[in-house]
Amino acid sequence: MLEKYPKDVKLVMKHYPLPNHTFARQAATAALAAGRQGKFWEFHEKIYENQNALSDAKMQEIARQLGLNMEQFNKDLKDTAIQNVINRDLANGQQAGIRGTPTIFVSGRMVKNPGQQALDQMVNAELKKQKK
Repeated sequence: MLEKYPKDVKLVMKHYPLPNHTFARQAATAALAAGRQGKFWEFHEKIYENQNALSDAKMQEIARQLGLNMEQFNKDLKDTAIQNVINRDLANGQQAGIRGTPTIFVSGRMVKNPGQQALDQMVNAELKKQKK
C-alpha cells in the first residue's frame, strides 16, 4: 500500500508485545533503541527473521551486525522513555481491543480480514472519501 500510494498512505507502527512471548518486550525495547541510531526497521526485520531464537545475546548480536554504537544501544535499552512509549502503545492497543499481532487499522477501523484484497478495498474506500 505504501508503494502504491506513497503520498496518501502512512504507516504507523505501535508496539504491542504479547505477555506470552518471552522476549517480545525486550525486542520492542531493542528495536526502539536501534531506532535512535536510525536502524529501527532493519532491527525489526532481524527480530522477525530470528523470532524463534530471540535472547538478550541474539539482540546484542543483531545490534553489532547492524553496526550500532553498542555503548549507546545498551544505554538506550535502559532508558525509561523507551519503556514509556511501549506502555503507551500497550494501553492504546488495549483500548482498541487488540488481541494479537499484527493488527491492522485503516483510518481508525480495525481490518477484520487482513488479507490483501480486504486491505485494498478499505484503503481505496478511505481515499475516495478524502477526495470528496
